[in-house]
Amino acid sequence: MTTTPGAASAPGSDPRYAPFPLTTDELRLGLITSRIDTALGAVTVRHGRRTGPATGGRGATILLHGAAGSWSTWTPLIAAADRAGAAPLTDLIIPDLPGWGDTPLAADESAETIESLAAAVAEIALALGYQHWQVLGHSLGGVVALELACSEPRRTRFVGLVSATTFSVIESVQHPLTRFSVLPGFTMLLGVMRVLSGLGQAGTGLVRTLHRLGLLRQLVTPLFSRVSEIDVSVVAALGAEARPRSFALAADRAGRYDAAGAWAGITCPVRSVHGDRDVFVSALDDDRMAAVITDLDVTVLDGTGHFAHVERPFDTLLAVLPRAGQDSALVDRYAGGEAAVDHELRAR
Repeated sequence: MTTTPGAASAPGSDPRYAPFPLTTDELRLGLITSRIDTALGAVTVRHGRRTGPATGGRGATILLHGAAGSWSTWTPLIAAADRAGAAPLTDLIIPDLPGWGDTPLAADESAETIESLAAAVAEIALALGYQHWQVLGHSLGGVVALELACSEPRRTRFVGLVSATTFSVIESVQHPLTRFSVLPGFTMLLGVMRVLSGLGQAGTGLVRTLHRLGLLRQLVTPLFSRVSEIDVSVVAALGAEARPRSFALAADRAGRYDAAGAWAGITCPVRSVHGDRDVFVSALDDDRMAAVITDLDVTVLDGTGHFAHVERPFDTLLAVLPRAGQDSALVDRYAGGEAAVDHELRAR
């Protein structure tokens, strides 16, 4: 494992911090919306920017959001790649995973596991005509991305992890009392979500009320390094996607997942980036990941919380895209992709 520190900056002095809002305008990004049938039910997917024939070309770029997120979580990263010019994200597939965004929970909630979520993502990519792909996952989406690499080793050519919730979160779900000191912020949040889940629609309504009262920004402070600089669209998205039932179910799925056993079989390159102030990632997670994943590279970004792709999208691109390999669809090194991103970083 190679660990690379991110660039430091004085608080409030870095114009690269959270430079883009979230958007839900898929047409402006060159995407369309489809409903694609999977074993878990119909999934709403944003996709587009195809560069070649459906059955050939460079493969898909799949972006998987985390819990309390949806496809729009990725729009700052897409904007950063577009701004860089020579390294746009193409052949995009961005699903709203079951229970989030425009996709409802599966009718049979017990059928939703990390494994079945990864299988559904593969179904979606194949239905859109892609035979291989690169996949980036944020938070819980990172766990699904790694499972996809396990279950579809010949089709998955690269995994990028953005603030992925791995061993520490899984063990905090399994042992909330004995492992409380590892990730106290996550464990307390999960407890709150489970209580709100038991309240049904009233629990969801309470979250919406907190947002309307302007209190949600203060409540999500631990998730960001500099919450006062986070665009209102990001806070609004968290308010809309803070679905207690879906969050509690997602955590339970992670708690039942055999991460070490599954990830030991990953053969493709894995590149990980997370913040030094990420309350959902412990200091031991990187070492434990390196113990089971052969080709792992980790970048830790200074002054960054749990949303690296929102807080520092340009740095996230540099961390997980340029070293993906010469045949990666994520960046064309020979077309100057890495240099263009680096130039954009210096220019900002």
